[in-house]
Order: sequence, then C-alpha cells, then structure tokens
Amino acid sequence: MPEDERRIRALITRWADAVHRGDLEAVLADHAEDLRLYHVTPPDDGIRGLAAHRALWPPFFARQVRGALFEIDVLDVTADPEVAFAHTLLRCGTPGELAERPTLRLRLTFGLRKLRGRWVIAHEHHSFPHD
Repeated sequence: MPEDERRIRALITRWADAVHRGDLEAVLADHAEDLRLYHVTPPDDGIRGLAAHRALWPPFFARQVRGALFEIDVLDVTADPEVAFAHTLLRCGTPGELAERPTLRLRLTFGLRKLRGRWVIAHEHHSFPHD
C-alpha cells in the first residue's frame, strides 16, 4: 500500500474512533480551517469552517452516550501527491436501529489535501440513503 494511502487510512480511522469516543478536539484535529461540510442535518447548503463544524458535534455525541455505534465498514482511498479522496461506509446507529435495518450505512466522502506535508480533510459529505 502506498504511504499516502496508509496515512490517509490512519487519519480517517483516528477520526472515526474520536467520533465514537466523543472526543471533539480529536475529531477536529486533522481538518483544514476552511473546511466545507455537507451534513445529514441542515443547513442544506452546508457549512464552512471549523467553528461551524465544531457546533455540529455535541448533539451527535449525546446520541453516542446512549449506545449508538460509529464503526467503519468500508474505506476506499485514492491519493495523488497533493490531493486525495476517500469513500467510507459506516455502521451508524443504535443497536436497535441497526437490528431493524442491518444493511443501513452512513455514507461519507472526504476530500483531502496535503498542507505542509500533512494530510488534512478539506471537504466532507455525510449522507444516509433515502428509502
């Protein structure tokens, strides 16, 4: 596996682990200041910047405390020397929700760029499929 792909996989795995633990600083650690995020919840035109990104997480962490899972199921990475993207499917939900819909996956797409030799997440898109 190429080194950049390995580093990006490690970054996304750390991010998912931080989300599961509710560690906000670790969730934000590898993001660009000018991040653009399209999230499952409004606003539909997305958010920009780390401050807005920070504000999204406390309600989700409250859900995690009630036993929700946030586990990577599939992670595919494509990387060039300066830009990369990753597609991820995650098991995201309470055990009851996942028992009711065992194939349900949260879909994430990450756009990354290398900034001073370090990979950072510059774009995220989170979605669930519509029924």
